[in-house]
Amino acid sequence: MLGLLIPFVVYNLALKALDVAPQPGDPGLGGTLELMRSDIFFNLGYASLWLALFAVASRGPVRWAVVFLFHAATMLVVVVTTLAHQHFQQTGATLDYGVIAGWVPRLGEVGTSLWQGTEPLPAWGLLAAALLYAALGPPFLTRAVERVARWRGRPGPSPARAAGFSFLGSFVLFLLAAGFGSLSLLAGSGSGDANTPLANDRVTNVALTAFGETTTGAEEETTGTEETTTEAVEEEAATGEYIPDADPAANLSAVNAGLVETPRTEKRNVVLIHLESTRAQSVTPYNEDLKTMPFLGELAGSSLLAERAYVVVPRSSKGSTATNCGVEPPHYPGPEFETGRVPSPCLGGLLKEQGYRTVWFQSVSNLANSYWDDDLARNFGYEEFYSPETMNTEGYQVTNSFGFEEDVMLGPSEGWLASNGYDAPFLAQYFTGTGHYGYDCVPNRYGYESFSEDEELDRYHNCLRMLDFFLQNLFDQYKRLGLYEDTIFVLYGDHGEGFREHNGRYMHGDTIYEEGLRVPLIVHDPKRFEDGERAKGLSSQIDVLPTVVDLLGYEVVNGEYPGYSLLNPVPEDRVVRSNCIGDRKCMASIKGYEKYIYHYDELPDEFFDLSKDPLEQRNIADERSKEEIDERREDLLTWRRRDDAEYGPITFEGNPYRGAMP
Repeated sequence: MLGLLIPFVVYNLALKALDVAPQPGDPGLGGTLELMRSDIFFNLGYASLWLALFAVASRGPVRWAVVFLFHAATMLVVVVTTLAHQHFQQTGATLDYGVIAGWVPRLGEVGTSLWQGTEPLPAWGLLAAALLYAALGPPFLTRAVERVARWRGRPGPSPARAAGFSFLGSFVLFLLAAGFGSLSLLAGSGSGDANTPLANDRVTNVALTAFGETTTGAEEETTGTEETTTEAVEEEAATGEYIPDADPAANLSAVNAGLVETPRTEKRNVVLIHLESTRAQSVTPYNEDLKTMPFLGELAGSSLLAERAYVVVPRSSKGSTATNCGVEPPHYPGPEFETGRVPSPCLGGLLKEQGYRTVWFQSVSNLANSYWDDDLARNFGYEEFYSPETMNTEGYQVTNSFGFEEDVMLGPSEGWLASNGYDAPFLAQYFTGTGHYGYDCVPNRYGYESFSEDEELDRYHNCLRMLDFFLQNLFDQYKRLGLYEDTIFVLYGDHGEGFREHNGRYMHGDTIYEEGLRVPLIVHDPKRFEDGERAKGLSSQIDVLPTVVDLLGYEVVNGEYPGYSLLNPVPEDRVVRSNCIGDRKCMASIKGYEKYIYHYDELPDEFFDLSKDPLEQRNIADERSKEEIDERREDLLTWRRRDDAEYGPITFEGNPYRGAMP
């Protein structure tokens, strides 16, 4: 037992320490132990459980059954903790049941994606060695210890002594196992920096997300209609039938939308440039003192810049859905990757009907990422798709978890434009990845500049600087090919990026604060905005499609998209809403400069006045009336129900998704 339990505990805690210790902000020894408490208690509970079982099953077939289960269970836990460690190293996100459910249909691709950016042989070797030892190591170690003992003339452990253990002792061990297990759960849901999924033990986190509660106490207190929604989802899961929301506003008005020409229609090229993990506060047009993207800053001077643009859900596929399709994306992983699940025609499909050619380029590896593939591009209406697997990647730097520097797209882009860019108008999407977690941009071909004393934030800013050079190279390419003047360029951040500025929120998926939600949105038209214009007020990614349609001079018929053309002032009373990707993790709404954040039962409600507190340092929720807070919360819950109703059954890759938000 000790020959397996001791290495097992050391292995698990070492992997967790590797993830926790280098977190931004230097949590120190106290912060590291705080984030590892759940793991420590889990391992103590796990060891106590098996000591108790072995004490009870002292001999015979039951003993052998316990031995088999001991090795099998330990191997399973080793697999979970190792994959969770590698997943966190690649994505900065914790492993949960929903992620595993998404892996199952694509096990081959998952193997590739998990080891992207690392040496695959040592990485797989670590897991293989751990499993081999868990299966066979303890018996050999025990025999070796016995041989050494006999060689030294000392008796080994006698069977009688090994089997002897009182009933009371076994009972105490079982109590200890239950106690440590409970402490593991409590430690993972503590306060402060520990109040993140990273604070949970890896196995505990997977179990909680697989069998977690479908409602929370805080939500039960807020609205009775929410219970009705949960019951409907449960009935839907049992019957397989979609039960629509009773709210008539749930019916999306753009389902049958199309375009028609008008007297001012001008069929010009459209280029969408997806700026991966790019937050507004870290780019020059929105922060003049930070020279991360000087070319973009210069470009913004002759462009339409949305001063306050926000994302709906801070995840790449969601930002791409909102921008390309002009509708709010689903709040849960999925269904934009499934054929026919986006409930409106997207820009690619609309323009194809008007004689446009469509092409998608990305620097993100199509094999390295188990959920980024040409399915998404095809669902958006793009005819041609180019990923690094179709490109010459020799000499190009791997800059992030999933792919290469953006310059890898320049050759294929020039080849396609030279062959297709003059025959008909086109829509081209350039999907970048350099801003994504990993931030492996120091050094790079464009040199280095010091932006921050925080090493990881400094690398992130240098990735944005590297991205800026790609933008300049791309615009130079269009000018060289004579396509620049007749092309409309839209540059948008898919989501921001957090570096533990608030409540330990890291990266983007559940970063509901300004660093995660506010992004650059710039429309550059060489024939307009020469002196630069500003779209004031609140704007959203869903405004891109109506803005492009307006610039091209088309009219939408047989439907209406929910966004606004930024060529006109947006309503002053507009409310933009955002949802975390985590199941019942957080939501936010902004009206004017007043921002409300609902954390369910994880944290107290938050309220910020962004006009006076743009960095969200002072929570003024206690200065607002209960009626106002309740109204803002109910508005968000109603919005979520409406969005879920629009996308129908909650699935991922055609299967029920337990980790989704019902």
